[in-house]
Amino acid sequence: MLTKMIENLKKNPRTIVYTEGTDSRILDAASKLTAEGILGVILLGNEDEVKAAAAAGNYNIDKCQIIDPLTYPEMDAMVAEMVKLRKGKMTEEKVRKALTQSNYFGTMLVKMGKGDCLLGGATYSTADTVRPALQLIKTKPGNKIVSSCFIMVKGDERLAMGDCAINIDPSEDDLVEIAIESARTARVFGIDPKVAMLSYSTLGSGKGESVTKVANATKKIREAAPDLAVEGEIQFDASVSPEVAAIKCAGSPVAGQANTFIFPDINAGNIGYKIAARLGGYTAVGPVLQGLNAPINDLSRGCNAEEVYSMSIVTAALSIPEDAASEVDMEELEVIVRTVIEAMKAMGKI
Repeated sequence: MLTKMIENLKKNPRTIVYTEGTDSRILDAASKLTAEGILGVILLGNEDEVKAAAAAGNYNIDKCQIIDPLTYPEMDAMVAEMVKLRKGKMTEEKVRKALTQSNYFGTMLVKMGKGDCLLGGATYSTADTVRPALQLIKTKPGNKIVSSCFIMVKGDERLAMGDCAINIDPSEDDLVEIAIESARTARVFGIDPKVAMLSYSTLGSGKGESVTKVANATKKIREAAPDLAVEGEIQFDASVSPEVAAIKCAGSPVAGQANTFIFPDINAGNIGYKIAARLGGYTAVGPVLQGLNAPINDLSRGCNAEEVYSMSIVTAALSIPEDAASEVDMEELEVIVRTVIEAMKAMGKI
């Protein structure tokens, strides 16, 4: 399976940018990915410090490119491009200062085509990953927000959950984007999405602003994506239990068999995916950031090297253009999923 994935990625060579080039977890993943010929790697940081950190951990980074923002020879061109992108919101002086930070510098490398995707956040917050992406990469046509989705893995079972990390109190239209993008992410992981728009109410059994928001969002999703299987507003038990579904929403094509769950706000989402992980025994892969013009993904500060490796594969896969990815279709995507899951198994998490 890994051999097939390498063949597919060699047909569509990808280069990933790591913003934390001296971190041992990043170096571990980078050494494996380059040794296996899966990805090209750019490590950001002082060259001597990056090499010293690699030597201390016995990581071979000979095939990695190291770029130091403080000595980058094309900095003037990068500054000029970022000033244009910020459209008067940042002076040249402020832009130059921002680009000494690896999160902004790495994002601009992707924007200028030096890298295809970026993975960061092993030592800094999600906001510090998302902010430069929103300002520089920006959302793709048709999208107004960036959202997130976790893929929950237990054995051969996979579920999608969004948005659990980015949007605090999404509007109706935000929920529409989150649902459609999460369904797309689910497909990348081999899930045929059946979307449950979660609430404390099922089809009018409860009342309130949140209920109305979710119900209206569901209607808009059906208009925007008529081929997408979606139900809402719906309680969690009705979305997963056929017995409860038969009572609360009989005849629904989603109720009782949902596999893609959209939460009404970040409180419910963050609590929900962590309950699934801690009590349900699922491994959370992600968060996968959605809606951007290029894949920029965030790591947990508590991540380990295998999680960096797995998220790197996911991020790189998402950077392959749709027309190129269609050549391998679901076969390649399934290989990607299985490779990620095997990495999780190797670290004893599933």
